[in-house]
Order: sequence, then structure tokens, then C-alpha cells
Amino acid sequence: MIEPNPASTTNYLPELEAMYDVIVVGGGPAGASTAALVAEHGHTVLLLERAALPRFHVGESLIPETYWPLKRLGLIDRLKESAFPRKFSVQFVSEGVKESAPFYFDRYNPHESSVTWQVERGEFDQMLLERAAELGAVIHTSAHVTDVVFENDTAKGVKCRLLNEDGGRTEREIKCSIVVDATGQSAFIASRWGQREADPLLKKGTIWTYWRGAHRDSGKDEGATLIMQTPGKKSWFWYIPLQDDVVSVGCTGSMNYMFGREHGDAEAVYHRELDRCPAMQKRLMKAERCTDFFSTKDFSYYSRQGAGDGWMLVGDAFGFIDPVYSSGVYLGLKGGEFAADAIHDALQRGDVSAARLGQWQPLYKQGIENFKKLVYAFYAEDFSFGMFLKANPQYKSNMVDILVGDVFKPGVGDIFDAMGIVEPTMEADAASV
Repeated sequence: MIEPNPASTTNYLPELEAMYDVIVVGGGPAGASTAALVAEHGHTVLLLERAALPRFHVGESLIPETYWPLKRLGLIDRLKESAFPRKFSVQFVSEGVKESAPFYFDRYNPHESSVTWQVERGEFDQMLLERAAELGAVIHTSAHVTDVVFENDTAKGVKCRLLNEDGGRTEREIKCSIVVDATGQSAFIASRWGQREADPLLKKGTIWTYWRGAHRDSGKDEGATLIMQTPGKKSWFWYIPLQDDVVSVGCTGSMNYMFGREHGDAEAVYHRELDRCPAMQKRLMKAERCTDFFSTKDFSYYSRQGAGDGWMLVGDAFGFIDPVYSSGVYLGLKGGEFAADAIHDALQRGDVSAARLGQWQPLYKQGIENFKKLVYAFYAEDFSFGMFLKANPQYKSNMVDILVGDVFKPGVGDIFDAMGIVEPTMEADAASV
């Protein structure tokens, strides 16, 4: 299953209290992990998710470091028992044809965390929410949060419209000590308050769809993520094998290049770039597209403020970077873990100030910056990872650490001191193809 059938979706519609310790808005990986771990700490938690379950979302490839927050959540055995394809490696293709050797994670670290998964996000996110409920969080789906309630500049709850058993809606105001915005790229608080700030060097957009029957490599390579750059680094494709013989295939490039009005619709642009990537054409030769095309635009950003008195942002609501290194789910889970521990500390101390709630965010942002600088290098036409590592072999372990997600490790960012300033090539025009 890729896109849930509305007739098969499920709503959680529990009776709600008037007051909770924490209200989490949004049920993706960041929101679910925050709610689960705050509840495990013994606090009362309400999670409000706008959609019914399962809900469609892109971002299927998990990097190795997701193992550790998933282990803390108690989900490793369930993932091992799932039908999600196992991911042992990532492979890069340059100029649309030049295939590198696969990078096998277990050659870097023989621990079982080096075997990860390619997940169908509707199923995976539902697993996370069910775990949050098991740990004591109250989940209410089809819940539309309309506002955050403030008293003396401190968040004290939310206003929301809740679905009833009879299909009607009830307006509610629910109080809490801490509001957590985990609304993903809609970024409820940051967008409403004008806090969202796009990265001027990563104005990218993506068009993606799903194929059935695409060619897969055999054995250990069957579940590999492939990253295929087109000539001149004008765009790149991801290839992510999923269950039921389905593959997620997306194409990312600059906004003007992908979405300029003169370039045609999403399907036309997607096939234009597919024609420039023989390695992907080869894999899709016998495949059939099984969904419509989807797109997202200008998705690299930060919020200028990550926490305030009585509230905080987690996951994509705090910030998001380009998907090339599949960092999104990991950062959501790890951010949820950091946030939950900060919330527990704040509630124990009776201090829900911005400083207390946001204490984890400088370290978290530094981890994001480590990913982002590697993304910059990926998009720079005049930079070669191969040439850099040939001249600086001592930094290979730093780059591997970032690729697997170990971005909070002390000293991992030293590689960028050696690289110097490396910035993405500015937006290309399709006329130059």
C-alpha cells in the first residue's frame, strides 16, 4: 500500500480530559516519539493528529542511526518481524551512468544497527503512534488544531476541532503545561508567526511517483538505496525499494529547473530528467507506474526560534534539509528523543521557560548543519568527494559518520574545516539542458 484508501482509514476518537501535561500537535516520527517518551517518563500526554490513519507520506529510507531511538522506543523487534525490505547499503551514480561500488554499512560498523529498513511511511508512522499509545499517550486523529492559547506570553493549551463518533465536529479548548509543534513542513507555529526562513542556497523541489516491477539487484543489494545524479548535477533521482515489488523514484532539482512555467507539468519534467539518466531508465524499463505524480517545493528551511515559554518545535516544524541523505526520519526520531528528555526535565523543575525547553536545540541544529554542509558539497558542480578523499583520506571516517547519521559525534564536523567553503551551484535553467 502506498496511498491509503480513505474507506480503510482509522480514527482514534477517545474522550479527552480538560488538561494534560503536554499536548503534541502532529503524529509523524517527531511527534510520535516525543509523545511516547514523555508518556514513558510518567507525564500525561495528548497527541492530536490531523489525518486519519494510516496517512500517506514520502520519506521511506531509514539510515543506520535510526536504530538507537527506535531501540529506545522498543520497536526493533517489530521492525525485524515486518515485511519492510532490509537496507544494507547505499550506492551513488554520477552523470546518469557511472555507478560507484555500493557502500555497505556493516563494513564500517559490524553491529546489527548497520542493517536498516526501507519503510512504507503510512504503516511505519502508524507503528510509532501505536507504540506511543501503549506507553500511555492519548491519541486523537482527525483533529484540526486551529490556535495555540497563551496566557501572559506563555503557551497554555490549544484550540481544536475534534471529529466525533457521529461524524460531526466539536470545538474544544484543551489546557496543558507544554505545547509541542510537530506539524511537519506545514510548521504551524513558525509559519503563523513568520519565523520560517528558507535556505537561499537550497531552493530545490522534488517530483516523485511509485513504480511496480522495477529491476532490483540480487541478494544483499536488493534493498539498496540508489542516488543517481544526472549530467552536470542539474538534478538527481532516488530509487528506494519498498515491499510488494513497489519502488519509490523521485527527482530533485532547483526550483526554476523543475517548476518553471515554461517546462511543462510534473509528468513532463519527470520524464525529461528520466531521459537524462540512463541508469534509472534501465531499472524502470519493465516497470509500470502505479500512482500519480507528487511534488513538493522549496523545502529547506529553519525556524528562527525553536522554543518559547511553554512551547517548542520538533522535527520538520523546527527545520528540514534536502532529502539526498535520507536524514528526515532520523532527525525526527532523534529530535523527539531530545525533546522528550528536555520536557521531562522542565516538568520536574516546574520551569517551562524557553531556555529550559530549548536546551537541546543548539546541539540538534549542529547535527543538522553537518548534514547540510554535506548536501552543499553534493550540489557543488566544482566539488568531487572522490578527489577530496584521495587528498584527505583521514576524513573518510568523518564522511561515513555523517552518511550513517552519527552527526552529533564530537569532532565529526572537522571534515568541513578541511573542505573549506563549498556551496551549491545556483539554480540552473532548463534551457541549458
